[in-house]
Amino acid sequence: MMMHNYLGDNLFDEDWADTPLMREYFGKGNFLYGKHAKHLLRTDVRETEDAIEADIDLPGFKKDEIQVHLENGYLTVSAEKHADKQAGKGKYLRQERYSGTVSRTFYVGDALKPDDVKAKYEDGVLVVSLSKKAPEAIEQRSQIAIEG
Repeated sequence: MMMHNYLGDNLFDEDWADTPLMREYFGKGNFLYGKHAKHLLRTDVRETEDAIEADIDLPGFKKDEIQVHLENGYLTVSAEKHADKQAGKGKYLRQERYSGTVSRTFYVGDALKPDDVKAKYEDGVLVVSLSKKAPEAIEQRSQIAIEG
């Protein structure tokens, strides 16, 4: 026997009670991106011979809607999508595509400089490459003669 959806949500989903009515009443959920907001900015991290690379899913964004910042040892990836203005093309009966801002921050350490980070966006995936640097040599301590 097949279970039907309750107000459009599958009862077998982990958030089966997360309906628009329940969110309005209890103030639950992420209204900007909906109940699946936790799935945004899914990231795979891998190590190559000379870099650490992060593949970050950003489907539906244009390159100019994405920003990557490195500040105080933290790498922040953010993206912003504006609502489509479809004036004069009918009215929406259902609107599920999101608009707004999303971001994720990763601690990468203080040793990285902006020149050590490269980013490429293609087919909905942002690839951020963090150069592996050889540890800086620690200055050897030298004995200084004291005159007098």
